[in-house]
Amino acid sequence: MAMEMRLPSARKPLSESLGRDSKKHLVVPGDTITTDTGFMRGHGTYMGEEKLIASVAGSVERVNKLICVKALKTRYNGEVGDIVVGRITEVQQKRWKVETNSRLDSVLLLSSMNLPGGELRRRSAEDELAMRGFLQEGDLISAEVQAVFSDGAVSLHTRSLKYGKLGQGVLVQVSPSLVKRQKTHFHDLPCGASVILGNNGFIWIYPTPEHKDEDVGGFTANLEPVSLADREVISRLRNCVVLLVTQRMMLYDTSILYCYEASLPHQIKDILKPEVMEEIVLETRRRLLEQEG
Repeated sequence: MAMEMRLPSARKPLSESLGRDSKKHLVVPGDTITTDTGFMRGHGTYMGEEKLIASVAGSVERVNKLICVKALKTRYNGEVGDIVVGRITEVQQKRWKVETNSRLDSVLLLSSMNLPGGELRRRSAEDELAMRGFLQEGDLISAEVQAVFSDGAVSLHTRSLKYGKLGQGVLVQVSPSLVKRQKTHFHDLPCGASVILGNNGFIWIYPTPEHKDEDVGGFTANLEPVSLADREVISRLRNCVVLLVTQRMMLYDTSILYCYEASLPHQIKDILKPEVMEEIVLETRRRLLEQEG
């Protein structure tokens, strides 16, 4: 059996010019953010002795007079309109329970989804009996947040053909704070694979389908064998996402694509080696800074 042995080596400090373009104001619980009483208290803060104090570890964000602390590692807090990837955990009466990396299980109502074939009609008792045929425990789905309840639980809907059951692919779980909010979270990358960047930190990587107009309501998962070339692309993208998360870099289509292109000279299994990781990250950061100008 082949064995690889690695000896410790001194790590080179990252170039300051390739670091983050702006120094973030990082705080830990108990740190004083400001003593100015003119600011409003936001999430992750509390008032004590006429000072605004952080209650979580993270970066300080200011919007006009509102100050909040965005936690570096946290559970998903749902917002209406978010795109999420989740796993069905339970089939209940007229609803499914979905694990979405939040504090409470999310809910997908039978009335909040398209029927097979895109039919528009009232849900009948027959539909309720056939629920497990639509989605069952363990199935992965993509959905949109429809409402957020007072206790923080999330209600989902899949009323568009782009949402529904997910087929062949790889799921990567990251911190929700590392997924950049964008206008669209469904990306077809030029390398031959597609990515769903869930706002809840669940990232789905799958081969780009050849025919997108053959959807029948989001219930048919394509289970045909995936070619070796597609599997290699998906594996490389998966390692690139893990690499970016390790380096605490934001995840969006451009950063993933630049990281993928920077990793091409290396074998897939070598991407997560420390010295290779450092080389790829430096190249990715340099290209992102060039793009931002």
